[in-house]
Amino acid sequence: MMKKKYVLILLLSLFMNLGYSQRTETNFNNDWRFILEDQPSYSKEEIDQSLWTTLNIPHDWSFEKGVRKGGDQGQGGGYHDGGIGWYRKQFNVHKESLSKITYINFDGVYMNSEVWINGNHLGKRPYGYISFRYDISTYLKEGKNTIAVRVDNSLEPSARWYHPCGIYAQVKLIEVNKTHIKPNGVFVTTPKIENDKALVFVETQFEGDLKNLKYVVQLYSASGDLLSSAQKKIKFSKEKLFLIVETPSLWSPETPNIYKAVTQILEGKKVIDEIETTFGIKSVKWETKTGFWLNGENVKLKGVCEHWEGGPVGGAWTKPMLRWKLQSLKDMGINAIRPSHNPTPPMFYDICDEIGLLVMDEIFDGWHKKAPQDYGKQAFDKWWKRDVKEWITRDRNHPSIFVWSLGNETHSPIGPELVEFGKKLDSTRLFTSGAGNPEDMDITGVNGGSETKSFIESRTFDKPFISTEAPHTWQTRGYYRTQTWWRDNELPGTYPLPNLTEKEIFFYEGINPKYWRNRKQSFNSSYDNATVRVSARKYWEVMRDHPWHSGHFRWTGFDYYGEAGLVHGGLPFNLFMGGALDVAGFKKDLYQFYRSQWITEPMIHMLPHWTHPRMKKGTEIPVWVYSNAEEVELFLNGTSLGKDRPGTVWNEMQCEWMVPYQEGKLEAVAYIDGREVKRTSFGTSKQPSKLKTSLQKLAAEDSFEASYIITSESLDENSNLYPYGENKIYYTIQGDIKKISMENGNPIDPTSRTKSDFRALFFGKTRLFLRAQPNAEKASVITGAILGDKALYTSNKITIEAKQLPVIGKTLLDKLEILYTTNGDHPETKGIIYKGAFEISGNTTVKTIVKQNGRVVMKMEETFGKDEGLFWGNEHSKDMWIGRGVNISAEEGILKGSATVSREARRFKGTGFVDFNEKEGSVEFYQENDGEGGDYSIRFRYMHNNVGKLYPMKLFVNDEYIRILDFKATGGWEKSWKFVPTIIRLKAGANSIRLETIGQSGPFIDELFID
Repeated sequence: MMKKKYVLILLLSLFMNLGYSQRTETNFNNDWRFILEDQPSYSKEEIDQSLWTTLNIPHDWSFEKGVRKGGDQGQGGGYHDGGIGWYRKQFNVHKESLSKITYINFDGVYMNSEVWINGNHLGKRPYGYISFRYDISTYLKEGKNTIAVRVDNSLEPSARWYHPCGIYAQVKLIEVNKTHIKPNGVFVTTPKIENDKALVFVETQFEGDLKNLKYVVQLYSASGDLLSSAQKKIKFSKEKLFLIVETPSLWSPETPNIYKAVTQILEGKKVIDEIETTFGIKSVKWETKTGFWLNGENVKLKGVCEHWEGGPVGGAWTKPMLRWKLQSLKDMGINAIRPSHNPTPPMFYDICDEIGLLVMDEIFDGWHKKAPQDYGKQAFDKWWKRDVKEWITRDRNHPSIFVWSLGNETHSPIGPELVEFGKKLDSTRLFTSGAGNPEDMDITGVNGGSETKSFIESRTFDKPFISTEAPHTWQTRGYYRTQTWWRDNELPGTYPLPNLTEKEIFFYEGINPKYWRNRKQSFNSSYDNATVRVSARKYWEVMRDHPWHSGHFRWTGFDYYGEAGLVHGGLPFNLFMGGALDVAGFKKDLYQFYRSQWITEPMIHMLPHWTHPRMKKGTEIPVWVYSNAEEVELFLNGTSLGKDRPGTVWNEMQCEWMVPYQEGKLEAVAYIDGREVKRTSFGTSKQPSKLKTSLQKLAAEDSFEASYIITSESLDENSNLYPYGENKIYYTIQGDIKKISMENGNPIDPTSRTKSDFRALFFGKTRLFLRAQPNAEKASVITGAILGDKALYTSNKITIEAKQLPVIGKTLLDKLEILYTTNGDHPETKGIIYKGAFEISGNTTVKTIVKQNGRVVMKMEETFGKDEGLFWGNEHSKDMWIGRGVNISAEEGILKGSATVSREARRFKGTGFVDFNEKEGSVEFYQENDGEGGDYSIRFRYMHNNVGKLYPMKLFVNDEYIRILDFKATGGWEKSWKFVPTIIRLKAGANSIRLETIGQSGPFIDELFID
């Protein structure tokens, strides 16, 4: 209805040109065949595909395979694999299409893709984060045609974080007349904007025979009203038209007004080709002293950084799922986003245009090697110009994009050339980088180094400034500590972050500390007191109160897979917990803090939960409330504990009470002008005895089917959330729907997210993500669980639940029958019919089957006992880690030559050490320095017993030779470990530290310590 005028014009145009074919775009996502192996014959037109899998794009085979100890991508990629995979698809071509031009367009293939059509090689594209297309017209034939795509991720790690493997973004077949508008051939700018009118400049590039042709540009409002039109005769392959929009509606995050330019090539009255281009009208200005200005208003950039794979699907995002992700971030109150550190598929920018998110569009991580086998090493020098051209010409019409970023924590003499080349493609926007060649950029971007007190209070700039990656803070949803945690111990020049209590009061962990590989293997507190240098609250105060500070992009919006060793010490950790939402999309307390500062609609959020069964009664707990109201009152069991007002100073932004613990109901009430506007509460929970299951549908759009999110939460008999819930939730999927992943946000859960039929609750919550099959008509999901306190501490009562949930269409819900055993017997032969809760004792495994119409549709199993589930310790459980610095395990490094991982010794740290086997080799460590470059003390932990031998080894930092280190005898080859210290200079960002043997073997190398 909103577009009726525009539709009417199109219908009239079609009527006038009945029978004349224009541009067509065909969804090419479905019915691909895939195999994860490599044979040259797979490029041929006809092969045996009987062993190939049928699937729909987007697809990420690395995510589907899952985490593997020793995974090709290493800690940076969350221990996922790479490999080589092939895709094939057959499609029909009509005879009349053979006289046209046909493009096959890929929005994203990671990486080193090669494409064949009917056995003919079309080309290779190394970069995994760029769109590309091939003209396949020459090779098409009437009838059946075959396209084959080889994707090569054999060289790993090829990124410093998790990357997808495969065709992870949509594919289109585009058919046009031989005379047509070039791909990325329309560029819309608004060089002059006034209150009563805006000048719109449309530049168009053409292909083909242009004789006796003209072209027309029509501008439409978002509602479909024709606003302006202009036409001219085509004389050159590039033409320009100027149009006027009266009383323009400006684009901003609050008012994302979108216009549409329809560009047509005309032969007489016939439309030869037509392209729709969406754009926005906005003005951007940067000032050194006052920061960022949008449409004449001084605006703070409240942004997040976001890897493409942050969230629950790896790299295989559909548009409905991506919209859910971006809207979740928008709802937090952000107005900007930085896709780090690479471009995303075009649908990302489309959504940002529509919902109102400013985008710092970034092209590269580095301009040279940063990860061992990354694009910087493999292809940058040869391909960067082609990739930058595709990137800018593809994205430059998006109103959401307000600045270009050319790199991240990288430095090279090529910086000025990158800026110059980029400005030739788009002179309307400024260029920056995340701490890369700041002297060459229009805007100074600084990453983690911008978080320190010494940086903020002593720095002056001669150009505009923005924190491209700050702050770095961590939270594990549902986990609390009152003692401050610093990733690298407290660094000099940081803002103070005091402990909340004199001694720690919470003592549960995901892993018993005596089994940690290093001090990083703790979960991270949700009190906003786990960080590198600064709290989220303090950095918001800093950016808010310094006029020259344009804003920040916090690291990150969502948690993401990979970089598991950087903060969390490596396996069993396989993801990074720096987000305001976890990978399942559950909102952390941090998310609510930002809402309290960044949104205007009244809100209230309280932490922590009020279920502490092992806590001594009367222990004082810091109770925080985030709210944007004027005043908040706290009640415990109906008794007021007083009122507090949220402040503007960082440590007063939360309302706070020290509350002696007793069971009951905790409730917070928010007031504005003395009137209640919001309230929230939770009660002390008993053992989990039932599930709360909810279904969210994400509507289909463009070429993507609908997606669905099923959320499960553990509740007690009074419907209170049980915040330590960790029972498995089982799923049986029926009908026209496919499981994409199961995710709970747990960074150490080893269960396959894609292959298993269950996922455990993590602090009481988990999710199942589904995608409808094409033309889906009917689908349902059966959810089941064996519920109870895993450790049998609060209760030994067990309940079993199984329910069928309709998802698509009308599903007749069949009665489910549950049978169980507690003595190890198989429930299918000796099961007891479940009629209600029962009690168990000691270490017991409950086995269960669920029958539907007499057929077993689900098998479940849950073990209960004293040592099951979370580790519950005391104030001394982590004493062994006091004073320990950052340590990087040698066995996690890159090993070459004769270097191998061994366990044939004693007292080594982690899972092993490096043995050179009396031959030569090297071990290379990776270190991420979020701060500024500088000198650091390091130590290598080693052992050998060859008295009189020094085992000299060469030390390299970032491939630069530093010095020779001598390793004296330690007194044994079995357990006598010692250290060799030295001082090195680390740069900001990624660093490699390598030890190489010199003409002889080396000692055992266990760890690198950075003190």
